[in-house]
Amino acid sequence: MKANLNLGSASGIKFKIHWTFLFLILWIIFDELKRGGNAKSILFNVLFVLAVFFCVVLHELGHALAAKRFGIKTQKITLLPIGGMASLDRIPESPKQELFVVIAGPLINILIALILYLIIPIQELLHLNFTETFEVLSSFTFQNFLFYLFIVNVGLVIFNIIPAFPMDGGRILRALLAMKLNRLKATQIASSIGQFIAVIFLLVGLLYNPFLIFIALFIFLGAYGENQLVHHLELLKGHTVEEAMIISMTTFKPEDSIDLVVNKIISGTETNFVVVEDHKIKGILYHKNIINNSNKNVLVKDVMETNFKTVQSTDNLNEVYTIIFSKKNSFLPVLKDEKLLGVIDATNLNEYILLQARLVY
Repeated sequence: MKANLNLGSASGIKFKIHWTFLFLILWIIFDELKRGGNAKSILFNVLFVLAVFFCVVLHELGHALAAKRFGIKTQKITLLPIGGMASLDRIPESPKQELFVVIAGPLINILIALILYLIIPIQELLHLNFTETFEVLSSFTFQNFLFYLFIVNVGLVIFNIIPAFPMDGGRILRALLAMKLNRLKATQIASSIGQFIAVIFLLVGLLYNPFLIFIALFIFLGAYGENQLVHHLELLKGHTVEEAMIISMTTFKPEDSIDLVVNKIISGTETNFVVVEDHKIKGILYHKNIINNSNKNVLVKDVMETNFKTVQSTDNLNEVYTIIFSKKNSFLPVLKDEKLLGVIDATNLNEYILLQARLVY
């Protein structure tokens, strides 16, 4: 089963929903039935959750459209049971640009809340006593639906500005700190604060609400991962692909038997290979494809991938780092003057980072 289900695309952005989101809908239905609900109450609650996540999508679109202004693409927006996530190609290094991109999300929720405030007679509700307010809000009406949606959007704004990196509030904090400090130091401070808040969420979650435990784990691991990413990019800054690439490599021809490749894997440490003919790259042999076809009488040309990306020996390593760890291009041929000079992959790039860290520290 695929982790994410496709919902479609717009403006080059794919919209996906994680399969665990379906459990949220099932849980809502089960909980409503357990409390003696009927078809009307179940429909009301399910539609309300879908409306909330539509607001979450708009929130993430706010980030995506703001990022587009700075030439940053958004590959996809994924809906999770705990919220949404826009997968940007990169985060702007300029603190002002990052601040603009991050604030765009909560601003969408503020706009939605303002529109709903103008539609809903909130002033009338404020003049009611507690009993009257409870009676009015307990009915499944369209007005109540909009009122709850108003409350949720206000809540999303408040929740998202909590300075728990890598949430929006934490990124706002990092951007503000980066205006006075270097990006690495700003990230370290913001991630430390984020992890501290995550521990508080975890403790509260253990005592009162298990849902906070998942949020705590997301924040803690996200803060750690983001801190590592910025640290690695800082170490690679100013270095080129030529410094980290592998130059001792095996290449194959399209007409070679796959058995030759299998024997090379068994007798050596290489797992991915470049296919070359007449000094030109024809394709890439990935380890998975080799193993899947190892028991077949096929040629290299029948197994190789012809849709591949290359990098230049003079390219910056911090840019190549993003490409390699995108999980789509973990093995890249390196060219110089249109000729194959070497290859670079995640393993040797990580080794280069470790060596740079030893030299710096």
